[in-house]
Amino acid sequence: MTTYGLLVFDGAEELDFVGPWEVFTASSMLREHADTAVLVAERPGPVRCNKGMRVLPDHTFGDHPPLDVLLVPGGNGTRREVANTRLTDWIRGTADRAAWTTGVCTGALLLHEAGPARGRRVATHHQFEDALRDRGEVTVVRDARYVVDGDLVTSQGVSAGIDMALWLVGRLHGRDHARAVRRYIQYEPAPPYLADEPGAA
Repeated sequence: MTTYGLLVFDGAEELDFVGPWEVFTASSMLREHADTAVLVAERPGPVRCNKGMRVLPDHTFGDHPPLDVLLVPGGNGTRREVANTRLTDWIRGTADRAAWTTGVCTGALLLHEAGPARGRRVATHHQFEDALRDRGEVTVVRDARYVVDGDLVTSQGVSAGIDMALWLVGRLHGRDHARAVRRYIQYEPAPPYLADEPGAA
């Protein structure tokens, strides 16, 4: 059994955690509901995300089950939460106990502040790469949707978290299983306007 804990906070980018949530819960379903995914927040009550979606966490920092996988999303809220020592202390302690720590988008900022990303190779949103690099003690990888460095997996922005989550369920439960999850969620990216982007070829 794998327990996935996805951090949420005011201003978290919705798809940063909802995309991986879909991957993790679809993976569990295909494994006869062997796994658990939970949303964890600092306090009980609704969390208003970056684009206005409100979600209810399942647990708070003090009452969640042991987590095998920690996921830290990004979003505009990271700029505020980076100064929230209760949150960064929780990330640090939880990452120490988890088998895997993951981040999406500017969740890398929180992972850097908390410690797990320091001295590591990481990915983040393309608009935040220089700012993260300038914080020091980190190598920002600019040309990969997701980056694996030991037990830390980080991804570029928003939709890239789905790629990262699919890689992780493949690492945990096998490539064939990850392919089955991808087929189930019909994740076959085909952006309609990519062909007319400069340098798309």
